[in-house]
Amino acid sequence: MSLQVSASPTKIIQRNAEKDYTRRSANFHPSIWGDRFLSYTSDSMEKDDGSAKHQELKEEIRRMLKAYINKPTQNNLDLIDAIQRLGVSYHFESEIDEILGKLHEAHQDCGLGDNENDELYYISLQFRLLRQHGCKISADVFKRFKDSDGNFKTSLAKDVGGMLSLYEATHLGVHEENILDEALAFTTSHLESIAAHQIGSPLAERVKHALIQPIHRGLQRLEARHYIPIYQEQSSHNEALLTFAKLDFNKLQKLHQKELGDISRWWKELDFAHKLPFIRDRIAECYFWILGVYFEPQYSFARRILTKVISMTSIIDDIYDVYGKIEELELFTSAIKRWDISAIDQLAEYMKLCYRALLDVYSEAEKDLAPQGKLYRLHYAKKAVEYSSMKNIVKNYFFEAKWCHQNYIPTMDEYMTVALVTSAYPMLSTTSFVGMGDIVTKESFEWLFSNPRFIRASSVVCRLMDDMVSHKRARCLKR
Repeated sequence: MSLQVSASPTKIIQRNAEKDYTRRSANFHPSIWGDRFLSYTSDSMEKDDGSAKHQELKEEIRRMLKAYINKPTQNNLDLIDAIQRLGVSYHFESEIDEILGKLHEAHQDCGLGDNENDELYYISLQFRLLRQHGCKISADVFKRFKDSDGNFKTSLAKDVGGMLSLYEATHLGVHEENILDEALAFTTSHLESIAAHQIGSPLAERVKHALIQPIHRGLQRLEARHYIPIYQEQSSHNEALLTFAKLDFNKLQKLHQKELGDISRWWKELDFAHKLPFIRDRIAECYFWILGVYFEPQYSFARRILTKVISMTSIIDDIYDVYGKIEELELFTSAIKRWDISAIDQLAEYMKLCYRALLDVYSEAEKDLAPQGKLYRLHYAKKAVEYSSMKNIVKNYFFEAKWCHQNYIPTMDEYMTVALVTSAYPMLSTTSFVGMGDIVTKESFEWLFSNPRFIRASSVVCRLMDDMVSHKRARCLKR
């Protein structure tokens, strides 16, 4: 449980803020949600949530998939695609693994879509499903759809379903796969024309959505909600799968609502919105972000911990970026390095609220993990905070703060060295593993601490995307 903080520091902060005209402000708008999510509790969960029917349909779909394991036909690939797009593939991971594994073996033996009559839609679907599964598939399979001049055949434009399937497949491309770059340009041009001239048609709406949000770049829960009515309209839809997807979506939504309700109560009890009025009040948005990391029910504890850590990181970021004086930030940086509640006495009053809450989040996680005998996970999470990532983050936050206060413009190399750390990806990646159960081993954590290319690349993408979005806010900071 987070420690309660009396209201008196708030008054001190407010009085000081009124007198101190050197403080900067980013003019963050208040939360748009109010207390909306506080109504979501365990008591609000329906007792009859269709669990019996849900389980019955789940077994029916599993039997269907098992029957398809040795028959990699277009129909069962359509079923796998629908299962994934409806957001229920986490129930059937072993069956899907086996089917796609068999398909990959067949591809290695005789080639993907070796039959010249195989259509664009089917080849593209196979390619995408296998690449999503992590299989190594050559993009040369699409050469058959080019003419003698090396261009994609203009006749393909008549096959809208095939073009859409190819378009989605191109987003699984890797560096220097020129044929997929060409396919993306080709399909995008024709699909944009379809979206513009077939206004109001169901197919045009699907195309329009894909152009904005390709499957590979979408958030699974949003894409599932979007795809359910589309799948329902298809004459070939599987009724058992459709019903199961609806039941599963509702069950998960209720769980997510309860989790957000609990986290919102934690946030409200801390009263950061009033006691630290200069910060971003975005607890619901932080939780939604974490749903993009993992949404499955078994990761409920992991979502709670990661949401709290990322929201605390956001507060710390705002303290360094916006509100803190350089001398206060120096003391705060020192306190984070010590990672000890006794260091709180040296901090400004508004910093004490944040520091205490930060330590409480990890104390809470320790209490939850101790009965499970999984304290080694917390050890690695604390290692990410106490001994490496969080300490490194605040050290580099401090560099950024000094640059700002000194009106110093760093070189690109100087900036990226610091900014890749303040992206917080290494620390958040480690924290994301903490509550995931036995799927995460000690070796998994050690791999993270080896600074793998995956984390480095993610940090670059995160940093640059974040900077592009937030540059206007940075320009609006006023002293």
